[in-house]
Formats: sequence, C-alpha cells, structure tokens
Amino acid sequence: MVKKTPLRKCIITNERLPKQDLLRITYSKDGTIVIDPGGKLPGRGAYITKSVDVAKKAKKRNSLGTAFNAKNDLSTFYDDVITYLENEVNNAN
Repeated sequence: MVKKTPLRKCIITNERLPKQDLLRITYSKDGTIVIDPGGKLPGRGAYITKSVDVAKKAKKRNSLGTAFNAKNDLSTFYDDVITYLENEVNNAN
C-alpha cells in the first residue's frame, strides 16, 4: 500500500507542495514566532517554500504578520528565516 504524501500550502506562492519541501513557521500562544524545521512544535503553523527569494517576498509583504495576526515587528525574524534558508541551501550542496 502506497502512503499518501501530506500536502501543505505555501502562504506566499499559494502552491500546494509536499510537507517536506516547505518550512514551517510556528506562532505560539505566548506570541513567539519560531522556525520549526521538524514540524512538531505546538502552536499555529504557516508554511513557506524553502527558497530565499520566497522569504524575501514574505518580508516585503509581511506575510507572516498577516497570517498570525501578529502585532510585533517581525523584520529581524524575517532576516533569521532568510539566513536559515541560505545556510540550508549551502549545506545541501
């Protein structure tokens, strides 16, 4: 029996992709937003494509702030996401 691959939607590109091709960002009840590479942390999750360009688009549009209805400034968090994705791309090569 073939196992079904879970699909999730990128909040930037609106593409439905396999869960392992996306990066999960988690918003917890206490208002902290963290990168969730394992996809297991508690809280509301949003997915973005594992691409530096997509992360830069998210920063420009403040997509995570909109998705989580967050009031705090997320500009430094977006920089952390971009750095994380750049490191992941470098490690993959």
